[in-house]
Amino acid sequence: MRSKTNDISRLASSLVAAVVIVLPLLSCRDQTSQPKVQSAPMVSVDKDGTVHLPAFEVPLSSYMSEQAKQAYIDQALQPPLVMDPRVPISKAREVVDNYYRPLVERGKGLYPVNIEEQKFAGVRTDVVTPKEGVSARNRDRVLINLHGGGFSVGAGLGGLAESIPIASVGKFKVITVDYRMAPEYEFPAASEDVAAVYKELLKQYKPGNIGIYGCSAGGVLTAEAVAWFQKEKLPRPGAIGIFCAGASGSPGGDARYISAPLSAIVMSGLVSPPPAKPNPPPIPLGYFSNANLTDPLVSPVGSPAVLAKFPPTLVVTGTRDLALSWAAHTHTQLVKAEVEADLHVWEGMWHNFLFEMNLPESKEAYDVIVKFFDKHLGNK
Repeated sequence: MRSKTNDISRLASSLVAAVVIVLPLLSCRDQTSQPKVQSAPMVSVDKDGTVHLPAFEVPLSSYMSEQAKQAYIDQALQPPLVMDPRVPISKAREVVDNYYRPLVERGKGLYPVNIEEQKFAGVRTDVVTPKEGVSARNRDRVLINLHGGGFSVGAGLGGLAESIPIASVGKFKVITVDYRMAPEYEFPAASEDVAAVYKELLKQYKPGNIGIYGCSAGGVLTAEAVAWFQKEKLPRPGAIGIFCAGASGSPGGDARYISAPLSAIVMSGLVSPPPAKPNPPPIPLGYFSNANLTDPLVSPVGSPAVLAKFPPTLVVTGTRDLALSWAAHTHTQLVKAEVEADLHVWEGMWHNFLFEMNLPESKEAYDVIVKFFDKHLGNK
């Protein structure tokens, strides 16, 4: 285990775009002597602190499992799926669904579950339960999953990819929410939908027996939902999970420059080309086009008062995840707010590595996730 510690179409394509990044080692030439000889490339630092790194090669981490190494190579060698910015959102969603579909089918074989469509307060969901049934220990507990996809894609199959292994491994009922997304809707539509489902579940479950989690945009929405519950004076859930994300509307930090280019799935538009400034502007998401990114309902991480009311929180990421800094910063702020928060970082893992359900690292993460919810749900 590791240390505990406005372009909708482009964003849709970021979930499935895979490219090989080969950074050739550059050489510098001695400018003061003849004949010119090669010397080691030098790192330089500007007065504003910007560091200029020479190109260098990064092999796969020696700590990665052999399965993870092969999965990385397989993804990286796939031709990139380039989405035209003018493509209709329906086509973007179709492309992403085609990415998720085989993952979900393989997941069903590895983790047998039952899947049933159900509406809560008019919001469509998929209810995922283990084939052998919810355990007696979890009979009065439930998990809510909020799928990733940049608040524009990933409904349905994306939610199932995040829910199937957790339901099966943890013997939980998991309800994955098909919340409203861009471009048809804007903030706070998704938060409102999560609250609607949550209020319905409160009729059957104690708030302390309800957990919420999500990957990428779903991790962001998990944090936003808790902030929204505070605004609506709803009781806080028992525990939450923020995976491959942070508690704000846009990622930042070193990982946008360093970790993201190493990911098997490069986030188009985030690091290609790399931002030129040390503090790049927020990444545009159509869902937040008319929202204030400093609003605690959008970025709870910026409000100590809001964070202080968060339930126990599990943060999960990988060293090759563009969300690494985002997640680490979120964990730091939660700890400062005296929230019980765990940070788990998997070496060599990329953005949303949890979707690769047969990896040893993913299985380790599932074990951490279900144990975290088992520990905290129903304790208060």
